Amino acid sequence: MSTNEEIKKEFSRSGFALLEEDEILQRCVTLCINYSLKPSELVSSWEIYHLNRQSVDQTVKNDEMDGFLLHLQNQQKESLMKEEAGLHIYSNRDVDMLLDGIPEDTADEIVTTPTNKSQRLVPDPFDSVSRSRDYGYSTGKSVGDVTPFGRRVEKFVVRFNIGDVAAQAENGDNVGVEKSEDDMIIKRVQTSRRCSLKVNGLGPKPGCRFMYDRTEDRFNALEKRIVRHADAFAASGLYEEQVDPAVASQRSIFAVGMICCDGEGKLNDKSILLQSSAERTSGQRVPLDLNRLDQFSIFPGQIVGVEGQNPSGHYLTASKLLDTVPLTLKADVDLPPAKKQNLDQEVLTPADEARDNSEVSFIIASGPFTTLDNLLFEPLNELLAHAKRKPPQLLVLLGPFVDSTHPEIEKGAVDATFSEIFQIEVISRVQEYVEFMGSEVRVVLVPSLRDANHDFIFPQPPFDIHIPDLEHQITSLSNPGTFEANQVKVGCCTVEVLKQLSAEEMSRNPSGVPTDRLGRLASHLLRQRSFYPLYPPPESLPYDSSLAPQALQISSIPDILLLPSDMKYFVKVLSIGEGEDATKCVCVNPGRLAKGEGAGTFVELTYKGDPESMHASVISI
Repeated sequence: MSTNEEIKKEFSRSGFALLEEDEILQRCVTLCINYSLKPSELVSSWEIYHLNRQSVDQTVKNDEMDGFLLHLQNQQKESLMKEEAGLHIYSNRDVDMLLDGIPEDTADEIVTTPTNKSQRLVPDPFDSVSRSRDYGYSTGKSVGDVTPFGRRVEKFVVRFNIGDVAAQAENGDNVGVEKSEDDMIIKRVQTSRRCSLKVNGLGPKPGCRFMYDRTEDRFNALEKRIVRHADAFAASGLYEEQVDPAVASQRSIFAVGMICCDGEGKLNDKSILLQSSAERTSGQRVPLDLNRLDQFSIFPGQIVGVEGQNPSGHYLTASKLLDTVPLTLKADVDLPPAKKQNLDQEVLTPADEARDNSEVSFIIASGPFTTLDNLLFEPLNELLAHAKRKPPQLLVLLGPFVDSTHPEIEKGAVDATFSEIFQIEVISRVQEYVEFMGSEVRVVLVPSLRDANHDFIFPQPPFDIHIPDLEHQITSLSNPGTFEANQVKVGCCTVEVLKQLSAEEMSRNPSGVPTDRLGRLASHLLRQRSFYPLYPPPESLPYDSSLAPQALQISSIPDILLLPSDMKYFVKVLSIGEGEDATKCVCVNPGRLAKGEGAGTFVELTYKGDPESMHASVISI
């Protein structure tokens, strides 16, 4: 049974202060009993709730516990819905619909397997109701059922805006509910000029062999990271000569190494170790004391520079901690031409490049692209219909597409292969969208580890997509991957790196100073120049250290960083560095396009040269 002291210790370890301690601990003990949670699991759920609310203070208040209880109930409901594919948890909306006299389906037909695969494709891919009548691998609901997603009232409502007001007016954003006529009539809209697209080719290739890494490969990958960052500190000329942190010294020293945890579990004051380079120094791990620092944020696998003293040779006491690698690494523009793929058939003139320089419009959406109660892909239909009405230059779709956690996929209750579902329900719709809009639009697809039809490995190769005449318009990236659109650098990673960093991070901040934890978590990737700086990774992540090790590197800070997550959507401008030398990056979590049985969110973003003239809107589908 969980005790008050155990729960208090877990909150303290995660950096949270309890304002009304007795009342909060009593309620937390009750929650642990009612929901069968361990103290660590309760605090992990609180961290997600706290991040989604985007609170700036690291405190737990008694008046927030009611909202936290609702968060736990929603988590339990989602877990039950995944376990029971046919389960529908009724809400007040269902009761209101019955009271309003909306007739329920009276047909008793059950959807059966079509005799011809072509019957799975319907004439109108944007008619969600008609799709359920001919669908070959749905959940077995009555024919003609209107799904909860189809019954939603509010459509395409702007939930959040950030950026230049002029750009917003130019975009013509509509704050409110979209007109119902638009759902029935899709007019062909003239798109803007086609954007250029260059894909970084450092990721693994389709069909590559994986899970052949050895202990030696993992050691070499870590060693190269430490050496590369140590070279960057040395090249900056701002710090003293680096020495072995494990060697006793009476004077102040400067050392570079990787943060490690002494044992299993989360970092705490007594378990912090610094591992230096085996090539440059002894490679030993030395305990690191951070009690003299007022502010820091560390996690296992982080490469840091430390100024401090180690008079005994057994303990390094830090007086300064540097978690940002100096901006001296070579940018990806210096990569060999063979490592970059130019997807433009035509050659742009200097005048064209100058006109299109650093200006591009995006629609960014992250899967799942279908709701939990069926495999109709209604949210994807609605998104593509919206993109037809308001076309971007670049449509970015981030996995999962065929979600391995979907109840029907988990139970194998489908009569088609995962690849067939991907081809018929995703690729065919995207192909129809591109053919309808013409040669001016482009689509980028990025896989996810949750894609049942793709390799379960990280880094992850791109989808193997070959569509005649459209190969230069429909492109797949590796995961993580980077590309340039009109010279705007974009990096993306579909792994839940923010949530995993949140679970492992240890931080300290001056009391009374507000903090943006989501922004800090995202900044770790840029400060460490890595799409996945955490090490060791959780057991659930199929990390292969020998597979395209350069794929995880962020050689230069991108203009836009896409980090889809189950946590609440956000668009933030991150600043790396200080003063006039600071580099800014727009970080985007578009949220999930489908959430449970309901609608999620996506992002519209227009980038014009720099974050100051950028505009972005988070829109509910």
